[in-house]
Amino acid sequence: MQTTLIVSVIGPDRPGLIEQLASVIAAASGNWEGSRMIRLAGQFSGMVQVIIAEEAVPAFREALAVLESAGLQTRVHRAGDVDTALGTGQALALEVVGQDRQGIVSAISGTLARLGVNVVELATDCSEAPWSGERLFKTNAKLVVPAGLDSDTLREEIESIAPDLMVEVKNDQA
Repeated sequence: MQTTLIVSVIGPDRPGLIEQLASVIAAASGNWEGSRMIRLAGQFSGMVQVIIAEEAVPAFREALAVLESAGLQTRVHRAGDVDTALGTGQALALEVVGQDRQGIVSAISGTLARLGVNVVELATDCSEAPWSGERLFKTNAKLVVPAGLDSDTLREEIESIAPDLMVEVKNDQA
């Protein structure tokens, strides 16, 4: 029987980390299904979805422990019911740009939660604005919105957080 695992990883960034992780997965006859990985503040972090035979899981966990001795912390999570986790609703893509301020992610995510929106994927970044040098906040998210919530209402609710936020909501084709 096959099982789906999510492996989270974090450690100081260096060449070869992905190859080491991929080798452990391949040696366990696992299949690397999907991943999200990034370098943040000198740390390499990410998550990998792995399909593996149930009987291979204990040895796979032991092989991952070897990576920990090389400085890559790992954690294995059993995947839940993927099909029902998202619920029903319309898939939308959200982009927000504005001046960075403390609590902006909390304000946006609080608005989404209040509206019953499920955040499926979220990426945020801060950078220097080229025209002013001030900190610029940007987020991209994939959302599932409940029936009855239209994209215009969603945009207006997020724009109401602060007057400088530029918000774009569109159908998510991915």
